[in-house]
Amino acid sequence: MNSPVAFLGMTFFVVPCAPVLSSGSTPPVDPRQVQPERPTVATHAGTVAPGYLEIETGVESDRNRDGTHSFLVPNEIKIGLAPRVQLSGFIPVQGETGIPLGIGDVAAGIKWRLIDGDGPLQRFAVLPLIKFRSGGDRGTNTTDFGLLLIDSREIGPASVDLNAGLTRHGGDGSTVSRTSTFWTVAGAIPVAGPFGWQLECFGFPGPHGPAGTAPIVAVLTGPTLAVARSLALDGGIIVPVTGPQSRAFYAGLVTNLGRLKR
Repeated sequence: MNSPVAFLGMTFFVVPCAPVLSSGSTPPVDPRQVQPERPTVATHAGTVAPGYLEIETGVESDRNRDGTHSFLVPNEIKIGLAPRVQLSGFIPVQGETGIPLGIGDVAAGIKWRLIDGDGPLQRFAVLPLIKFRSGGDRGTNTTDFGLLLIDSREIGPASVDLNAGLTRHGGDGSTVSRTSTFWTVAGAIPVAGPFGWQLECFGFPGPHGPAGTAPIVAVLTGPTLAVARSLALDGGIIVPVTGPQSRAFYAGLVTNLGRLKR
């Protein structure tokens, strides 16, 4: 799996890295400072500086319980539109046993941070999303609309991100349930110098209906590395706790390419 649009039925993640990279709990002073959302389901309340471009990409290899395999290249393009507003575009490249590698369902959304403060919600954002039925056999063959609620905060040296999402799927519900939800709790902490560690627990309550599935709970964990202010790397594993979640290995990078031309 992998993305803030994982709850739209897609397969790509987003999670903050260690605070040394900027987790979204505290806004970076440098507009070139990367703000990684990958590689998990969770995302943070941070947004790219207005006029700046940031790209996230990576690879993920999944082994399913039935012995089949899938491969994913999750790609996200982030553009700052205003001090608290970011345009996010998702273009996954994926394939699996019997289906060749190609572009899956693409999606887009606007992240809008509503709160910056020290109250019960330190940093709170919303992310409405739309996913298009562009991937054929590599997607769900439905057009989906989702809403993600994001709470980011700092607890000592650690950063914590809480997400809850609701998706309304197109179609008649025979192949994909009409409504699905998800939750996730993600944390990151600096370890030594540019190295950090991230840990996430996420879940997809089983939707009902003809296309219903068993509930999923899984854990994602792995190291992060701040190579430079504008480049961060990550890697790790995804381990199922319950439900039909695949075991997976992932690696990726986030880079801030600077300000777009006016």
